[in-house]
Amino acid sequence: MILPVRRLAALCALGAALAPLAACGTPREPRAARPAAPAHASLAPTRPPTLAPGPAGLTPVFSNAPRTADKRVALTFDADMTADQGARAAAGEHFDNPGLIAALRALKVPATVFMTGRWAEEYPDQARSLGRDPRFEIANHSYSHYAFTDDCYGLPTVPEDAMRADVERAYTAFRKAGVPDAMPYFRFPGGCYDRRALRAVSGLGMTAVQWDVVSGDAFATDADAVARQVLEGVRPGSVVVMHCTRSAAPTTERAVRTVVPELRRQGYRFVKVSELIGAASGRR
Repeated sequence: MILPVRRLAALCALGAALAPLAACGTPREPRAARPAAPAHASLAPTRPPTLAPGPAGLTPVFSNAPRTADKRVALTFDADMTADQGARAAAGEHFDNPGLIAALRALKVPATVFMTGRWAEEYPDQARSLGRDPRFEIANHSYSHYAFTDDCYGLPTVPEDAMRADVERAYTAFRKAGVPDAMPYFRFPGGCYDRRALRAVSGLGMTAVQWDVVSGDAFATDADAVARQVLEGVRPGSVVVMHCTRSAAPTTERAVRTVVPELRRQGYRFVKVSELIGAASGRR
């Protein structure tokens, strides 16, 4: 917190009489006084920004922020694992991508990870590490990664009366893995939704998050082609969809190592989805 000069001076004068404050000059021996509480201690936590519900209370859908002169872009990564893929993971298939996460940390890129509950169960240590790292935010990608509409990339389908429970089950899996503050954002598996699906998950206070830039990293083998597709598609306020699964998106890390420095050279700043939603809702 940055305090006005006069207020800081007053605080320093008061602090000198109660306890040593390095910022106020020579330390003094502490006296038997109760330390003051931090200025923010009594403030309630700020709820993450969300969009207002749509017509008839339907879950709102966000794809990108306003195209302003502020060149912000959000990289998002789907941590996909369907409920029936446990045997494949046990046989050695990797649905995680530690190298990608390490690259994002090394490049100091904030990002939003849309995680399935089944992924959090399979990789609880990684889920907890991401959830407690302020550079990342965890959002909901369903528990099962089953589709919320028919005919969605061959995914099994969640019955309408089980859709809400599937979303809630993912949040439960996050908490069990040690993710303390998953965001109120939801990405439909496959990005497939309709009015029925929006109605089924309404009332949970969530914003459905789509994208306006498809990276094409799913099952891609050419990292340069993925990078080109992202760079050609990004505009101020863009949301880029990528994947955080080695087996299904093996080139993502290499593409990110190309995309990040180039977008920074172009003047872009990387942010989390929450910042873009805040801009769209007037919060930031």
